[in-house]
Amino acid sequence: MDIRFDGKRALVTGAGKGIGYGIAKALAAGGAETIALSRTQADLDRLNAESPDIRTVCVDLADWAATRKAVEELGPIHLLVNNAAVLNYTKFMEIEEAEIKNTFDINVHAVVNVSQVVAQGMIARGKGGAIVNLSSIAGRIVVKNAPSYTASKGAIEMLTKVMTEELGPHQIRINNVNPTGVMTAMGKKLWPDRVASEPMMRRTPQGKFAEVKDVVHAVMFLLSDQSDMINGASLFVDGGVTAV
Repeated sequence: MDIRFDGKRALVTGAGKGIGYGIAKALAAGGAETIALSRTQADLDRLNAESPDIRTVCVDLADWAATRKAVEELGPIHLLVNNAAVLNYTKFMEIEEAEIKNTFDINVHAVVNVSQVVAQGMIARGKGGAIVNLSSIAGRIVVKNAPSYTASKGAIEMLTKVMTEELGPHQIRINNVNPTGVMTAMGKKLWPDRVASEPMMRRTPQGKFAEVKDVVHAVMFLLSDQSDMINGASLFVDGGVTAV
């Protein structure tokens, strides 16, 4: 399946590293005018060095006003990937206010903020668009010792459904991609060897974690016209974890 995005402008949040980095590069390779957003300028500089055609924007998504202003200044966006997220491992009884606030500011509130601006433009132009929210298997099943993250991804699951109901009449499609553990640089630190990863492997029929490319392929499909009638769905890239 040849997926192209020529003539379209795409925005990816959390594009400085990991999954977002891969998505931004894939969109640019597919012909989209791509904008990468991150709070870390050094990460954006590295991305830009590899892909000079990608436009970069440095802003902290936890800052509602600054984020809104930055996105409003970008102009028309046809494709949006809400990828940015933070993950903390803290037991429920040990969560502090700063952690839960920051988690929801980045993982949920920023999705609302950025999507409102982008969708407003899509509605005004009357030509629809596509939004993909990066959720997680944690939106459906318990991830031990990660209650803030799990709660935020559960919120994204329902937020996507609400967005679908409200924006669908404007031909704006919103879908989730729900990965299992992904072998980004962070993933390799969390699961450095078979011993560390064994509990999750026992829950995974395919017996392996996802690679960045696996998630990127799912996102590209849901952004493309090939998925024109897929709306409000959650696509699990998890090797069968949630099936069993």
